[in-house]
Amino acid sequence: MSWMQDYDLDHIGVAVRSLEEGQAFYQALGFEQMTTEVVASEKVKVGFFTLKNGSRIELLEPTSGDSPVAKFLDKRGSGIHHICLRVTDIRAVMKDLKAKGIRVLSDEPKKGAHNCLVAFVHPSSAGGVLVELSQKMGG
Repeated sequence: MSWMQDYDLDHIGVAVRSLEEGQAFYQALGFEQMTTEVVASEKVKVGFFTLKNGSRIELLEPTSGDSPVAKFLDKRGSGIHHICLRVTDIRAVMKDLKAKGIRVLSDEPKKGAHNCLVAFVHPSSAGGVLVELSQKMGG
């Protein structure tokens, strides 16, 4: 890549059986406001807590037994599911990663939460961590 991509930590995704149970710890920390949204393409309901620096903690509750998050919970239980990096040009990043032999899980980004385009990098290419790439639509 001849230009430098800007990356920011957008959020850390935490798989939970229910948002209600998952939010208890964050409320104990003092977070009061959790915004929620359904992401139909991933079969999850998400709850976000925004940190002072603008990054977020995303709780992921499966809406279907066959969702990737439900499978994660069945195999590993509650815990960190993924980290998300905010990018300015998701298609360019996906193309660059694929050219470098990195396993990106889709050919095109999908619509994700917060009016973003998202794509995932397989954990086998990212040191065992599922990495989400996210770009605000229109930006």
